[in-house]
Amino acid sequence: MSRFSDQAARLAGMAGLAFGWSPDIFWRSTPAELAALIGAAAGEAGEPLTPDLLARLQEQFPDG
Repeated sequence: MSRFSDQAARLAGMAGLAFGWSPDIFWRSTPAELAALIGAAAGEAGEPLTPDLLARLQEQFPDG
């Protein structure tokens, strides 16, 4: 069984190669942020952008 630190180092390297992340960015990111990038790179379909979704996002994130 591999250790967490070994797997984390491997994943940090992969994030650096795939997304241009420095180790600092990797360690400051959340698992959800990494999963979102992996999903986008893999072509996972998300909810299509509709006027209603855009309005909800603008309400959630009013700074733009």
